[in-house]
Amino acid sequence: MTRSSIRAFLPDPIDRETMQKIMNAAIRTPSWANSQPWEVYIAQGETLNAIKTEYTNNYVNGINGSPEIARPAEWTEAAKKRQQGLYPDMVRDCGDAAGQFGELNRGLFNAPAVIYICMDKLLSQWSMFDLGAFAQSVMLTAVEFGLSTIPAITLVNFPEVLHRILGIPNNLSVVLGIAIGYSDKDNGINNFRSARSPVEEVVRFFD
Repeated sequence: MTRSSIRAFLPDPIDRETMQKIMNAAIRTPSWANSQPWEVYIAQGETLNAIKTEYTNNYVNGINGSPEIARPAEWTEAAKKRQQGLYPDMVRDCGDAAGQFGELNRGLFNAPAVIYICMDKLLSQWSMFDLGAFAQSVMLTAVEFGLSTIPAITLVNFPEVLHRILGIPNNLSVVLGIAIGYSDKDNGINNFRSARSPVEEVVRFFD
């Protein structure tokens, strides 16, 4: 209940010891047959600046990117309904600050660090569940250290850039990026809290 997706970060760096503690907790995530399929690359400092520069250049040149993990061919009607409320709810909570949404997405939310979670291409959707659990472990642990996060597809829009700059081997897919840092509490866009469906709509109890 204390974690939320933050879209504007302060430039303050995260010290290595703190990041190490977050990773030490996250690797306790359960996985299928203890396979631990996650491979993690963390970009900070000049390395992350180089990634941001190449992303910016791509957008300026009209290149939108293509993540390695395919987007759904179609969303369910329920998912579409929830997505349609996203931006109107952001305007409700953030006012004019909501106008930064696209720019912040393209600029990797000005985060001082991005955690890239990868998986061997040999593995199946079973392991994708494990990566999701690992990502949630990272984000919940970050809260314990006063840090904020946001997982976003835009962080992995240009996998060829990430493979080259971070030295990620070709047998790995870059599945997810998590921006992490200290929330810019003065930026109104961070007031946004996306709606959740009532438990009664998504959970069925049987006694």
